[in-house]
Parts: sequence; structure tokens; C-alpha cells
Amino acid sequence: MRSTARTALLAEWDRCRWIWNECVTRSKKAHTEKEKCGPARLDRMLTEARAMTPWLAEGSSVPQQQIIRDFGKSRAKALKDIRQGLPQRQRAGMPTHKKKREALPTLNYTRRGFRLKDGRLHLAGNIVLTVVWSRDLPAQPSSVRVYRDSVGHWYASFVVPLEAEPLPTTGRVLGVDWGVKETATTTSDAHDLPHAQHGKKAQAKLTRYDRMMARRRPKKGQAASKGYREAKEWRAKTYAKIARQRQDAGRKWAKKAVTDHDAIAVEDFKSKFLAKSSMARKAADAAIGATKKALIEMGRKHGRDIRLVHPAHTTMDCAACGARTKHALPLSERTYTCTACGAVSSRDKNSARVMLVRAGLNPAGVEGVRPPGALLQEAA
Repeated sequence: MRSTARTALLAEWDRCRWIWNECVTRSKKAHTEKEKCGPARLDRMLTEARAMTPWLAEGSSVPQQQIIRDFGKSRAKALKDIRQGLPQRQRAGMPTHKKKREALPTLNYTRRGFRLKDGRLHLAGNIVLTVVWSRDLPAQPSSVRVYRDSVGHWYASFVVPLEAEPLPTTGRVLGVDWGVKETATTTSDAHDLPHAQHGKKAQAKLTRYDRMMARRRPKKGQAASKGYREAKEWRAKTYAKIARQRQDAGRKWAKKAVTDHDAIAVEDFKSKFLAKSSMARKAADAAIGATKKALIEMGRKHGRDIRLVHPAHTTMDCAACGARTKHALPLSERTYTCTACGAVSSRDKNSARVMLVRAGLNPAGVEGVRPPGALLQEAA
């Protein structure tokens, strides 16, 4: 990106950040005085501010209006969680001030604020960007988001209508159970997703950068040294690489699973509770949430039937007869033995078959054999 375009984007972001902080201030004041502070009132505030402040009027009104819309959505979600009586740890936080050195630039443009011409992105305010396209746009975009990541790279994310790409039917179904020993254990051995341990492989490098930052950390009130900034950038690049590796592995596995199966029963696993457990680091490195999201999006794109199954008691039920053990199995016990029918199988494989049964899918679609006495139940 040229320095002129980068300077123009940062100047636009400074204006939008000022508007966001002004919205936060006025919202807090309105809450104290028990007054309403809706989008219409904030829009009037923007109109008055642009008329009185030449610096603000130099920028385009499109991203400035969109930053108000984003503020309104964040505030409405936080108020909704409060009205519903959710616990503090489950609520969406109220919008706070964006600090110059901490907030990453993000600019949103609607259809009237940008256009594509000769492979370049023209933004409102006479900002022209030369884009390195990762793929051709399948349809005319309705909006674009221009943002900078923690490494300092700029990206343009377009919103386009999603067109389904149906795949040929296979007559096969798949059950998926999430875990930390293997990211995904399925009813098909060929579709199991092993734990790649991308974070563990890069841990030595990350530890080195953390020590470099600790040694060069500036005192309070002092500017960071060049060495500290370099170590911080290297650390951010390493984390970005790990995130890309996890995303790539999840998408490739999801593509293979969706291509080979018509219907997939997926454990509706919530990985947040593992954040405070002894397996937090390994669970985070497995990227279960990102892999699950990739599978759902890939199934929607190709018209496959993705069924989410409630995870309660999936390790206690028998996939063959439907019996449930009296006590939960400890994590150290990796073999499931049914006391009712005597079936013995891997704990995770049994849970994957339970997904199929609970989702109402015929287990005969798994390797052509239906377990004896299998019960077809409605999805929980």
C-alpha cells in the first residue's frame, strides 16, 4: 500500500475513532441523566459536528455514519443482555473509548461509498487502493470493510451474496465428536482430524519473544524502544501464522468431510468452559470453535445437512443399545464398555456414533453397517 493511501486511511480512522469516543461519552451522560441516546440523536450529533468542525468535514460521511451504526448495535446488544438478566461474565460489554495506540483501524463503507475500477478499490474521500486479490468476487459486493491487523497488514473484506454450490449425493452420513486428544473424532477413521499442535510447535519461539519484550519493556510514561517494538511485531507475526495454520487445517478438513457425506451430526460443543481447566492451552491450540465454524459454513455453502447435537451425556450413552451409565466416565478412561449389551469401543468413537443416533440419522450410512439394536431418536 502506498504511503499516501495509508496516511489517508489513518486520518479517516482518527475521525471515526473521535466519533466513536464522542458517542460513548454522550451515551454515558444520557444514562446518568436518564435520557434516550438512540441512533437518530447520534446522527444529529454527527451533522452538527461536521458543520462546526472543518477537520471532521474533510473526511467522508459514509464511514462516520457506519461507526455510529456499529456503536448502536454494540450498545443495544449489551442492554439486551442486561434486560435478560444474564450473569456478568456472559454479558456483552458496553462500548468503551477506543485508545489511539490500542484500537486497530477499521473502516466500513456501504455501496455508495466505494467502487471497483481496473482492479483498484476507490473509497469515498478520494482514497485509491491497489488490492492484491486472493480470489475473484463471485458477485457485486454490497459493502466493504477495510481494516489493519495486529501485524500492520491492511485487508479489504467484501460482502457478497452467498451462492450455494451443491455437491453430488453420496448416501453417507458422519458423526463428529470434539476433543483435545484429537480435534475431531468421527465415525469414519479416514475423516478423523488429529491435533496438529501448531501452537506447541511455535512455543519456543514465542517464549523467546516474550523474554525479549520483558527485558526491553519501557517504564511507565516512556516511549517504547526500537528493540521492544521489533520483538512485539515478531511475536504478533508468529501468532498470526499460527491462526492461519489452524484456519487452513480446519477448512481443508471441513471440505473433505462435506464432500464425502450428505449429512453430518456435529456435537454442539461450547469450548469456553475449558478456558479455566487444566486443558485450557491444549484446547485452545486445537481450535475446536474455529473448526466447528468452518464445518458449518462449508456445509451451508454446499447444501449439506449439518445437524447440531446437544453434548449432554454423549459419553455416557451407548450407541448400540441406547443404555446410559450410572456415573460419568473419568477423562482417563478412554474405552467405553456398555454394561447392558456388552459393547466395547473407543470412548470418542462411541460418542461420534451417539451423535448420529441423537440427530435421527440412520447409522447404516456409516460404512454400510447399522449397529445392532440402534435407536433412532430425535435430536436433543
